[in-house]
Amino acid sequence: MVSKMRLNNKVAVITGGGGGIGAAMGRVFAQEGAAVAVTDVRIDAAQEVAAGIARMNGRARAWIFDVSDRGEVEQAADEIEERLGPIDIWVNNAGVSFILPFLDCGEDLWDETLRINLKGTFVGCQAAIRRMLPRRRGVVLNMSSQSGKVGNSHYAAYCASKFGIIGLTQSLAIEFARDGIRVNALCPGVVMTRLWDQMLDDYGQKRNLKPEEVRPYLEQRIPMGRLCTPEDVARTAVFLASDDSDYLTGQAVNVSGGTVMH
Repeated sequence: MVSKMRLNNKVAVITGGGGGIGAAMGRVFAQEGAAVAVTDVRIDAAQEVAAGIARMNGRARAWIFDVSDRGEVEQAADEIEERLGPIDIWVNNAGVSFILPFLDCGEDLWDETLRINLKGTFVGCQAAIRRMLPRRRGVVLNMSSQSGKVGNSHYAAYCASKFGIIGLTQSLAIEFARDGIRVNALCPGVVMTRLWDQMLDDYGQKRNLKPEEVRPYLEQRIPMGRLCTPEDVARTAVFLASDDSDYLTGQAVNVSGGTVMH
C-alpha cells in the first residue's frame, strides 16, 4: 500500500529555513507533498535548501526577510501566495540563542533575543492568521524550547523569549479555534545545529567542561541517551501540521527525549 502524503497540495512557510531545524522541516514537509517557502535572512542559505528540495523532486522557493520587520514579512507573504498559492502552514522557526551570566546580559543582547524570537513570532503569527482567516483554515507552528518550560541559568533572555512564545501560542489557539486555525508550539531539547556550535565554548565555561566534553555531558542527562535531531523535530512538526492532529491546538509539544514531561 502506498502511504498518503500528509501535506499534499499544502503551502508551507518556514522561517529560519536556511539551516538546522528549519532546513530539515523544509525537506520533510516537501517529502510529504507540501510546496515550501524557505525563508531566511541569509538568502544564499535559503536558496541552497530550496535547490536541495528541488533535486529531491520537491517544490520549494527561497525568500529573504527579517522576521521582526513587519513590512518585509507582509511583502514576502503576498509574494508567496502569488507564486505558490494560499498559505496553509506557517512555521515560526527563526531564532537566536546566547549563553552568558545574567548580570553580563546587556540590554542590546536582551532586546535582540526578544526581537527575533518573540517579536518575530508575533509578526509571523499575524501575517499567517490574516491570510488564513478568510479561508477558515490553517496551522501555525511556533518554535519554543524545553527552555520555554523549565528555566536555566545563563539563559535568561532565551528562556524569557521561549516562555513568551508558549503564552502567545495558547492565547492565539483560544482566540482562533472556532475560525478553523490551529496554533501549537514545539519544544525541542538540545539540537546540535549551527546555533549550538557557536555556544559550545560558553556552555563549557558554564559547566567547567572542555568543548569536546559538552555533548557527552548533555547526552548522559537525557533519559533516552541521545540528543534531539533536526529530523526528530521535523517529523513532529509534520504531525502537528497535518490533519492527523486536527483536534490539537494550544499545545506545547516536548521533543526532548524525556528530559521535560510537562
